[in-house]
Amino acid sequence: EVLTLLVLMYPLLRGLALHLHSAVTGSYIPGTHSIAFVSCLNEQIARDIARAIMDKKLAAYVNILPKSSALYFWKGELEESTEILLLVKTRTSKIGELSNYVRSIHPFEIPDIISLPIDQGNPLYLKWIEENVPRD
Repeated sequence: EVLTLLVLMYPLLRGLALHLHSAVTGSYIPGTHSIAFVSCLNEQIARDIARAIMDKKLAAYVNILPKSSALYFWKGELEESTEILLLVKTRTSKIGELSNYVRSIHPFEIPDIISLPIDQGNPLYLKWIEENVPRD
């Protein structure tokens, strides 16, 4: 029973150990922050969504990348378009709220919103993200 309990509690204990180690050493815990990618139809929509994200303090930084070509299947047909891509830097804990908010304001029926955790980076930049995105 004790062994089963330890196995079940391992993820929690590991997480606590990582947070304690981070607090003591000042090191970064991989995955604490994420980059979300949001595709937009045009530059005006991209700017409006980026501004709305920043106004809600759901990110510390949003890049608006210029037009790119996109190929995708929509309702069984191959489509081709140009899009503007947002790169949204935020806390991983904010990804759910960010995704829900963007879906509520995005003109696409099914907005392209995906995220990837940040494994490593400039420690000062990662700390800056943390300081500029409020905790939950």
